[in-house]
Amino acid sequence: MTALSEQVAIVTGASRGIGRATAIALAATGVKVVVNYAQSSGAAEEVVQEIEKSGGNVIALKADVSKTEEVDSLIDQTLKTFGRIDILVNNAGITRDTLLLRMKLEDWQAVIDLNLTGVFLCTKAASKVMLKQKSGRVINITSVAGLMGNPGQANYSAAKAGVIGFSKTVAKELAVRGITVNAVAPGFIATDMTNDLKADEILKYIPLARYGQPEEVAGMIRFLATDPAAAYITGQVFNVDGGMVMA
Repeated sequence: MTALSEQVAIVTGASRGIGRATAIALAATGVKVVVNYAQSSGAAEEVVQEIEKSGGNVIALKADVSKTEEVDSLIDQTLKTFGRIDILVNNAGITRDTLLLRMKLEDWQAVIDLNLTGVFLCTKAASKVMLKQKSGRVINITSVAGLMGNPGQANYSAAKAGVIGFSKTVAKELAVRGITVNAVAPGFIATDMTNDLKADEILKYIPLARYGQPEEVAGMIRFLATDPAAAYITGQVFNVDGGMVMA
């Protein structure tokens, strides 16, 4: 197995929230990290500075992962800088919440394009590199909404359910070359996405009675991405949700 200090990880949507926490957690293991962002260059640079302060090796790369040419550029720039790709964390995502009968086609399409098609594009591009290396780990960030549905999130829930099916299929396709593919399903995590939600209504459905922290999701991602014990785990969905969904 390649030493962690020689491994390279791409984290999409890494300028804030779960992506930020994941980039920092992976860098702390010694992995070289690519902080991908679409718009928040200032926030991405803050992540870079925090990792560099701790002695980490990191770069920030701008790319809208819903667009093929930008994904290709992200992969090319990563290879030019670091020479390999060992870990891909497909975290980038957006919400455009409203009830089905009020949902515009553009709100549906925007969420599907980034949250599902983006996972497809990044995984396809990165897996070509991993196949040549005969190793790699892909972690796709889904959501409890993809498991149980959520009113006002038909687009988001559909995309996240799609990520689960995609992950299981690709896990079967890539296993022959030693590449694992797993999904992590966060519940309600304290990020920008949950700032405007009514906490009192939500907490009664969470056995642990609190929101999760981005670092708690990042801990699961780090395990799947870097721990030798995770090498025999593939095609699985791991909930980090305070007990909200128990199957």
